[in-house]
Amino acid sequence: MYHKDTICALATATGEAAISVIRVSGEQAFKICGKLLKNSEEVSTWNSHTIHYRNMIVNDEIIDDVLISKFNTPNSYTGEDSIEISCHGSYLIVHKIIHALLENGARTAEPGEFTKRAFMNGKLDLTQAEAVAQIISSRTDNSLKGARNQLNGRLSEKINYLRKELIDTSSLVELELDFAEEEIEFMPLDNIKSKVEEVVAEIEKLISSYSYGKIIRDGIHVAIVGKPNVGKSSLMNYILKEKRAIVSEIPGTTRDIIKEEVNIDGFLFKFVDTAGIREAFDEIEREGIERSREEIIKSDIALLIDSVDEEYDNALVDKITEIKPQETIIHVVNKIDIRDKEYDENVVKISVKTGEGINTLFEVIKSKVIDKNIYTEDNAIVTNLRHLNSLKKAKENLNKSIDTINSQLSGEFISIDIRNSVTSLSEIIGEVTSDDILNNIFSQFCIGK
Repeated sequence: MYHKDTICALATATGEAAISVIRVSGEQAFKICGKLLKNSEEVSTWNSHTIHYRNMIVNDEIIDDVLISKFNTPNSYTGEDSIEISCHGSYLIVHKIIHALLENGARTAEPGEFTKRAFMNGKLDLTQAEAVAQIISSRTDNSLKGARNQLNGRLSEKINYLRKELIDTSSLVELELDFAEEEIEFMPLDNIKSKVEEVVAEIEKLISSYSYGKIIRDGIHVAIVGKPNVGKSSLMNYILKEKRAIVSEIPGTTRDIIKEEVNIDGFLFKFVDTAGIREAFDEIEREGIERSREEIIKSDIALLIDSVDEEYDNALVDKITEIKPQETIIHVVNKIDIRDKEYDENVVKISVKTGEGINTLFEVIKSKVIDKNIYTEDNAIVTNLRHLNSLKKAKENLNKSIDTINSQLSGEFISIDIRNSVTSLSEIIGEVTSDDILNNIFSQFCIGK
């Protein structure tokens, strides 16, 4: 059970700004706010969803002229009586108002507590609450669309549909057990098996969407690798449109990894410029090469850069393919402005100097990691590892129930496996969730949300 006391926090970013917004939510929100107004005005008499211009007074001193937005329970973000105070964005003013709210009975909100209360009061399910945090952290159009998709309830609708299908099926199995002596069959085992297999197929679609969901949430990790002086750092600088990496004719200039992010066509690309892979001549370079290896392993895509003026290095290709699946490696040949040569059709030819082939390279990267047929605005997309793990548990239990049916065991065992799957699905939307999981989820929110 969560606390019913009244909480407050700054909802906008700290620091100087044109305005700041302070949130107050809880049973005493109107009373506490009223104490900071002239003659302790009765805020409770105001109509819900109205805005009022007032002076905020502390110790008989006008602190600021503010706009106060009032929301009555249950028609507020949290589902509780709520106030939002829009004041001038001075740190001193914000501090004085919050201090006065605390002095008059409010307490400081914990991270994510406003959204947690919205969840506890049935305004949002758990997937939608998590989507709020994803919206706040969105950095590209696609990550925002994915978060909006989840906040709009696409995943929740799908999970609730699957839960209902399984609950209905399990109920028939259990009802049949009650009439075992009469030998009444409510649903043939083959029909139960077909229904379970249909749900498994739907769960598998959701699981397969995670690879795309992870990309729109976290971005595409791209490691730029190759021998020294083939143009790795030049490629990084071209992509970023600035001289971020040092470019030199001296081999081994890049000793450490350089990470930068860029938004390309609505996707977040996380590029890593790595040290040139060769026989190291000192301890520092050796450490740089080892870090490069680690980045290659972690990356979604490795760009193996060669140059037209270098011989094709089979040994280096073998080294990379030892630690990275072939399908996640893109062979890129740079410096085609010097001269063009014939290469395998899978090789992407570019010139960092002129920009030729760079857009093609981006398209090849996206085609490697993004299935364009997966995502539409109306599809449920899994972007959260917690959801993925629960879906896998649900699938595992349903596969057990299929094995049980194939073994012609008692309906009691079939029902247990199906019910366990329902529990796993319920964890996703918060129908069944431990306090530890809730605390972990909302602790990752910012204070004031």
